Amino acid sequence: MYSKELVGASTVPIILSILSEGENYGYAIIKEVKEASLGKLEWSEPMLYPVLHRLDNQGLITSSWKILENGRKRKYYAITPSGLKVLSEKKEEWLDLITYMSQLWNLKPTNQ
Repeated sequence: MYSKELVGASTVPIILSILSEGENYGYAIIKEVKEASLGKLEWSEPMLYPVLHRLDNQGLITSSWKILENGRKRKYYAITPSGLKVLSEKKEEWLDLITYMSQLWNLKPTNQ
């Protein structure tokens, strides 16, 4: 498990990265994060939904209700052009930080 601070700092870029692959809904995002992190990141609905609402209010993502074949409604989220721009900026920040930390710790850069 990662520290609360690291999880908090990485939440927005992770969500935007997932949504850059296509629209998705909350539970599927939680599941994808857990699987991709090999269980090291375990998000909960009470943690995720306020972030999704904030990103929606900021115009970085949009949300829409869809009716499933069984008649149930599910809210889907999609990234906006503004969200893609912010994702690009966040990627640059994280890659710069990874490079710096690798140099600090005399590690081989991960992008080579």
